[in-house]
Amino acid sequence: MLELSGTGDDGTTGLLGGGRAAKDDPRIEAFGTIDEASSALGLARALATHARVSSICEELQRGLYAVGAELGTNPEAGKTFVTTGAAEVGRLEQLIGELEAEVTMPDGFILPGATPASGALDLARAITRRAERRCVTLERAGGLSNPMVRRWLNRLSLLLFVLGRYEEGLAGRRAQPAKSARGPEHKRQRTDSRPSSEDARGVGGFQAKLRPRWPQ
Repeated sequence: MLELSGTGDDGTTGLLGGGRAAKDDPRIEAFGTIDEASSALGLARALATHARVSSICEELQRGLYAVGAELGTNPEAGKTFVTTGAAEVGRLEQLIGELEAEVTMPDGFILPGATPASGALDLARAITRRAERRCVTLERAGGLSNPMVRRWLNRLSLLLFVLGRYEEGLAGRRAQPAKSARGPEHKRQRTDSRPSSEDARGVGGFQAKLRPRWPQ
């Protein structure tokens, strides 16, 4: 049975290496978001029907655990338990290259949810992007000195996008583009070849053409 110590009732939580921090401290926000990403990856692993997808999900969960430990260490402890480096970033880049060679990437943004597992992978990707943003906040506050953590999270979000499309390919499915197709009726209404003001600006001022193969 879990021991109910009540030490967190004051709105603080413990750090590796000793000491405590407020639960809304940028450090806690950062590694708490890492925990969310790992949980979403656990869902993807449970939903995946292909062994390679499940294996990669587990590897990435263990990577998130290590990054969370680095973020959760008290910087005043004078010791480190885990340090994210170039080798860890390189491993993610290797997986991106391997998977991308086996599946066609979409030309633009997509609607997540073509399969249960790919939907969970895209959820993990979105949470990972939030974790990256939380690390930027922590770094600006002087609480993160290792830029490889942000770089690792950035590569992880790219990998999760590619892994989602790979999973869909194995399932014989393909994600739908986020931009809806224009039907013949719309073409008949548009006799002028010049773009309308909305086409030129895009909705809300964004460009209408989506060129990136995945988010950066």
